[in-house]
Amino acid sequence: MTTVVWFKRDLRTRDHAPLVAAANLGEPVIALYVIEDNYWQQPDTSGRQWCFIQDSLDDLDKQLRKAGNQLVVLRGSVIAALRELKASHAIERVFCHQETGGQWTFERDKAVIKWCSDNQIEFREWNQFGVVRRLKDRDIWDKAWTELMRQPVLEAPGSVPFAGAIQGVAWRGIEPGATAADRCPDRQTGGSIRGETLLASFLERRCVGYQYNISSPNTAVRACSRLSPHIAYGTVSLREIYQQAKAAGIHRNTLPRKQKSLTSFRSRLHWHCHFIQKLEDEPELEFRAMHRELEGMKTGPNDSERLQRWQQGQTGWPLVDACMRSLQHTGWLNFRMRAMLMAVASYQLWLHWREPALHLARLFTDFEPGIHYSQTQMQSGLTGINALRIYNPVLQSQKLDPHGEFIRRWIPELAGVPTEMIHTPWLMTPVQKARFGGNTYTAPVCDHEQAARAARKAVGDFRKQHVSREETGRVLHRHGSRKGPHQARPKPASQPPADNQLSLFD
Repeated sequence: MTTVVWFKRDLRTRDHAPLVAAANLGEPVIALYVIEDNYWQQPDTSGRQWCFIQDSLDDLDKQLRKAGNQLVVLRGSVIAALRELKASHAIERVFCHQETGGQWTFERDKAVIKWCSDNQIEFREWNQFGVVRRLKDRDIWDKAWTELMRQPVLEAPGSVPFAGAIQGVAWRGIEPGATAADRCPDRQTGGSIRGETLLASFLERRCVGYQYNISSPNTAVRACSRLSPHIAYGTVSLREIYQQAKAAGIHRNTLPRKQKSLTSFRSRLHWHCHFIQKLEDEPELEFRAMHRELEGMKTGPNDSERLQRWQQGQTGWPLVDACMRSLQHTGWLNFRMRAMLMAVASYQLWLHWREPALHLARLFTDFEPGIHYSQTQMQSGLTGINALRIYNPVLQSQKLDPHGEFIRRWIPELAGVPTEMIHTPWLMTPVQKARFGGNTYTAPVCDHEQAARAARKAVGDFRKQHVSREETGRVLHRHGSRKGPHQARPKPASQPPADNQLSLFD
């Protein structure tokens, strides 16, 4: 009897429970990945994501070949692929990891489960993240997460019984959907080897000072683990990252400063699953506001010029534009700057959250639906349980890029502008522009301070008129954090708090 191990966002052989279970049966195994063209038509997919997966498939195939097997890549629907394999190899089981994706993958998985049931094929899933399917009580989530992270990391199988050669497709050169239109010159490389190398360098050296250096776009490139795309596509196990980080943190030779940094890093791994759990519990969040009464706060089409200028890094606010251009080029940006981009789109530019969220999703090589849709709504003030965070793009620039290094790197129009003028080039006189440059850089799309005040008032007025305690309570009960320091929640129908910088995940 043959078992199909269906690889999705788990492109590795280490700590891969479905593969280990299949190998332990001692019967032929087909290691399957399916290039689903319909998936790559979804508006939050992009070429940079597919290129990362291609790298990872190369590496996964090498890992499987070491175990005496090989990767089979088919193209089309998963059900068509399974039907083809059933006809040729009489498959009896399909093993895979659970996936918390968007609506499309959710419906795909349901269809696959039904097909397996209809064809008397065993379908079995394992959990690879601390996300609980059909969670009935949010109060028990943290315990479930901790138990999963403490389970032993599984070694890659030394031998995976081969089911014989199967004609697949050569995944290199395939450009499904609209992926051909996306070019990302400085994209991170996929594959487990690259992910494990990043993890080792982070735990050995780069983690020191993690909590202090992850906010500035200048220091974050090195200070952050850079493991996010590897976690998103499963080239390295989240559990293994957690356990290695914990082992490094409690080692007797580890200095207190490094211990604190690794504690901070592990807390981010916890929050990773906390946010994915929100989409797992309420898949509609991909399309509508978490606080349902806030969905109607913005109606009508977006201002297309404002949206386009934001997308192209042409708002006229240097740090905002530098972040967008950097993201377009590299496919990565640190958390604080991601949050600022989304908040500026939602407040100062007053755009509906959905189109900016989709644009950012396509630019993120590490796009993770559960985190992305929860976070973009949080940064847009749509949860109803988090205080508004309206970023001042000038203050952020002065604080996080005080000498303008990041701005000059990504906005060549401002390369010659002195530091004291780099954050507000629109205040330069014609004489100064003639002397230092900056004539070709666009003027601000609007007065950011005035726009922020207007947005704060509009949100406050809407909450007073339309937000109920019942719906706010529902969101808090279903999605609110049960761990960490007490977080002050805004009361519905009350004045919003002052514009202070808040803790990372408040």
